[in-house]
Amino acid sequence: MVSTPNIYGTRDTPPGSERVRMPSVPSPFGSDDGELFDGYDEFVPEHIPRPGGFLEPHDLLTGADHVAFHRLTRECFEDRTVYDMTFNYNLARLNLDTRHESAGYRYAIERDGAGDAVEDADRVLRAEFTPTTPFCPQTHTLTIGSFRAWNGLADRHEYDLVRVRAAPMHHQSGAINEQLAELETTYLETGAVTADPEGGTAAGSDPAERPIGEERTGRGSPDAPF
Repeated sequence: MVSTPNIYGTRDTPPGSERVRMPSVPSPFGSDDGELFDGYDEFVPEHIPRPGGFLEPHDLLTGADHVAFHRLTRECFEDRTVYDMTFNYNLARLNLDTRHESAGYRYAIERDGAGDAVEDADRVLRAEFTPTTPFCPQTHTLTIGSFRAWNGLADRHEYDLVRVRAAPMHHQSGAINEQLAELETTYLETGAVTADPEGGTAAGSDPAERPIGEERTGRGSPDAPF
């Protein structure tokens, strides 16, 4: 599938002004203190994850390129309600949270000819999510929600496909990433971001709820944040 190309980040949202659709629930982990967060117009390498193996061989977004796509990400996540419920904020804000300097998203443009490159899309972006802890229970839900937000709103950016993976530091990254790969395939085949992978795990089942070794025997229901 090919979306109409345009330059990401054209919808200019002033840094620091987030639309709030979720009810404000006090959290011992959350804060509205602006001093704890970098701005959406800042690129601070020390406050974002180091790129992992899913991104390293490809063209990593840095500086203004990273900032532009991440500001677009905030809008996509706001529209599709991709929220970190532990901290009670839009997941894109995790990148800016100075209390969790190694957590959040990094991005890279996929290089043609890579061994695991997608052949059915002309322009592909890779996104790797690093959670705050290796046992973060939201990683499955947040990565699937991110995939659906970016690809369900593909008219807002210039990529035919945004591929999403959980960083290998998460204890269930293998099972989560297998399902994300299946969702890519069904999306490219059907154009639907909510379609279940044919013959695979149910789209909403959480690998963390299943015994190790039974990752493909889903028993949950769709729970991505839509």
